[in-house]
Amino acid sequence: MVASACGSSSKKGAGNTNNGPTTTLGVQGGKDAGPGVRGGSLVYGIEADTSGGWCLAEAQLAIGGIQVARAIYDTLTAPGADGKIHPYLAESVTPSANATVWTIKVRSGIKFSDGSALDAQVVKDNLDAYRGTLPVRKPLLFTFVFSDIQSTAVVDASTVKVTMKRPWQAFPWFLWSSARLGIMGEAQVKDPKTCNTKLIGTGPFIKVSWTVGDKFVARRNPNYWQKDSNGTQLPYLDQITFVPQEDSAKRVSALQAGDFKMIENDAPLDIVKVRRDVAAGKLATTESDKFTEVSYSMLNATKAPFNNLDARKAFAYGVDRDTFNKLRNDGILTNATGPFAPGVQGSLADTGLPNFDPVKAKAAAAAYKQKTGKDLTFVLTHSADPATTASAVLIQQMLKRNAGVNITLSPVPDQSTLINLAIGRSFDAVLWRNHPGADDDTQYVWWHCGNSPPAGSDPNGDAPCDNPVNFGGFNDPVINKAFDDARVAASPATRTKLYEDINRQFAKELWNLWGQYVLWTVEYTPNIHGVLGPKLPDGADAFTGLPTGHPVLGVWCDNGKC
Repeated sequence: MVASACGSSSKKGAGNTNNGPTTTLGVQGGKDAGPGVRGGSLVYGIEADTSGGWCLAEAQLAIGGIQVARAIYDTLTAPGADGKIHPYLAESVTPSANATVWTIKVRSGIKFSDGSALDAQVVKDNLDAYRGTLPVRKPLLFTFVFSDIQSTAVVDASTVKVTMKRPWQAFPWFLWSSARLGIMGEAQVKDPKTCNTKLIGTGPFIKVSWTVGDKFVARRNPNYWQKDSNGTQLPYLDQITFVPQEDSAKRVSALQAGDFKMIENDAPLDIVKVRRDVAAGKLATTESDKFTEVSYSMLNATKAPFNNLDARKAFAYGVDRDTFNKLRNDGILTNATGPFAPGVQGSLADTGLPNFDPVKAKAAAAAYKQKTGKDLTFVLTHSADPATTASAVLIQQMLKRNAGVNITLSPVPDQSTLINLAIGRSFDAVLWRNHPGADDDTQYVWWHCGNSPPAGSDPNGDAPCDNPVNFGGFNDPVINKAFDDARVAASPATRTKLYEDINRQFAKELWNLWGQYVLWTVEYTPNIHGVLGPKLPDGADAFTGLPTGHPVLGVWCDNGKC
């Protein structure tokens, strides 16, 4: 869950292709010849710091925080390049015949960084921490993610049984949860005071120090449980230092200057700059739009003006996404048709999104005034980095010119603040980026409400959404029912159809205004390799999506020097 720049609706998802590929890209870069070499210290520039720390059940992690977490913690499952979920810390995750009981078998012989053993009890305690039943932990968001768990039980030293309130076909995906569901050591998960700073994981690195806003230093875990295909113990690096820099242009400049050796980047204009250095042999990059996110304008449907469909239409018709994509993205992205990126179950080439139309934009704004007696105006909240601010200014200009709507911009200093505003629904509209590609059921928590309004009633006035993780607060009975039906459906075809219905309903009601599918990159000096990591423990090829970071256990440098 990350704030970022985005746009609105446009011409049936058409996108420009100047300066490089769009969503036909797949994955470029990241192919390494030869075995990895041990040694070296890497400085990694990340998008933002995580001011609240890494007590994972309670943490609010954007991609920078997830990237750090992936160095310290492992998850029970992990996705592969095939788009399927695979066992990781778990040796297996097996359902009963009707998927109401899941059995997690934990790998043996794995130790946490404090020397304690990974076993069924610590896995149960972690799951209970995430779902809010471990007394010492007070999760804010994960309680809603795991609301369908009825109970957890230790069967034996290596086996945990998870019983559901109803069938849950996609449960193994939630044991990964976009790389957020790391397993913490018992001493951390039960620590009442310093869980967020005393980090104990089974991951490839161990925390050395963390200075908020400055850097996070981690050293190699000498007892890490994984080896590469040649039998060399992972990770390869001796040390990795994560340095937050929210300004993507400054992050790229630091990479070009050699202060950073690797960075994460999704800013299209800066990606284009790096591509020139790659062509000149000065830098290297791994780019992927596989299993990607969508950038968008998230609207607060719990209050005026966006509890009114005319207001949402004025915004949707008033932003020219083709022009936005050209000016803010150099045309390298593809306009989104909905929340589900190409390759995901519910993806559709045409969902019926409104096309850019200034006449209809002005008419919708006039209809809003006629019904409410007020001019349409609102505050657009966004992160204060220069790239996102420029995108917000362009949207402001487009709405003024195309819809006659005056809006106010409200920049906030960091992503943690933006996330807190979203949680509190303290916004009118906010530039946002989320929903990385996975099983579509993983989006249930963001948009489902448990208190569907009666058919034909005002979906927000009669029954405001009871799910605070649905930050926009819309309560759509069509979306609610489709998500519920898909969660329990055993047929993949049935589930796909239901997610397509959700996609079309978003286009009809305009709860969110989709911008572009995100192109994520990891950029680095040419002597660095192994960005996508080694194969998974079961032999599956490594995941090629980058919106949830990437593994660092397989990163290595020529001659062991970074």
